[in-house]
Amino acid sequence: MELGGLHHITAITGDASLNHAFYTTILGLHLVKKTVNQDDTGAYHLFYGDATGGAGTELTFFDWPTSGPNRPGAGTVAAIAFGVRGRQALEYWVERFDTFKVTHDGIQVRDNGKVVLPFKDPEGQQLELIDDEGRLQGKPWEGSPVPVDVAIRGLYAVRITARALEPTAGFITGTLGFRQAGTYQSDAQTTVYVYEVGPGGPGAEVHLDVRPGLKSGRPGIGGVHHVAFRTPNDEEHQQWRGKVASRISQVTPVIDRFYFHSVYFREPGGVLFELATDGPGFATDEDSAHLGERLALPPFLEPHRQEIEANLRPIVPYKLASLR
Repeated sequence: MELGGLHHITAITGDASLNHAFYTTILGLHLVKKTVNQDDTGAYHLFYGDATGGAGTELTFFDWPTSGPNRPGAGTVAAIAFGVRGRQALEYWVERFDTFKVTHDGIQVRDNGKVVLPFKDPEGQQLELIDDEGRLQGKPWEGSPVPVDVAIRGLYAVRITARALEPTAGFITGTLGFRQAGTYQSDAQTTVYVYEVGPGGPGAEVHLDVRPGLKSGRPGIGGVHHVAFRTPNDEEHQQWRGKVASRISQVTPVIDRFYFHSVYFREPGGVLFELATDGPGFATDEDSAHLGERLALPPFLEPHRQEIEANLRPIVPYKLASLR
């Protein structure tokens, strides 16, 4: 068994309309599924990705306007990285961010040689674009306002924070099959350890920022709820659940999310992890040419559609000026 890399990352927004405008209009991602949180049907669950929402391309959001602001700290996700092709693409994004007044730190070269453009969404979500050297294979959405040659190709990495190296590093290497692939220095001059799984490199990396003495964080608006990793099929998914359960006492049963199957648990450092199957996929209940155009509900929620729709705030268009 081998995990295939990142499946998706789920974050928290307090304003679904602003969130939709930023990720589709500014970042050019495709809203491939507009559904609800299956455990909290009064909240949207929005999935953004490539043309079809392929595993490894998806950043998703729960719409929780009352959850409070994100509190960075130990046991949380510090940054989400996407891949783009080449420094020329990064230069395009600097100009685009300047045009739309998106907060960014300019193009940087880390001491491990990686070329990075850190930026934030309107709610403070910490994001990065990294030159993927042509390795990510996501298929850009044809309706995107961003040209194909500079478009986001998928998730590159996730950076998490911990007070100590061994609990998290020991778990992801000893149980999940990651291997160390290098280090670099953070802006705060702490050591960030790079771990990779499966094919390794872009799309399959976890960066562990070790900060002794750091206070515990709490996910909220502008932060990340959980990180999901890929398994190819249900058989291996079940086997992975058993392997994780031999090390972690609190592991959920396999949960049918309709578009994929999931298992959840917290790694020893406190970040919520998920293992998710690659399929069935987002075209299960919608034509692939019309993904995300209507509110999609799994079969067990469909009888409650009228009530669910009545409890959701409409996602309304944002004029670009509102994002500047």
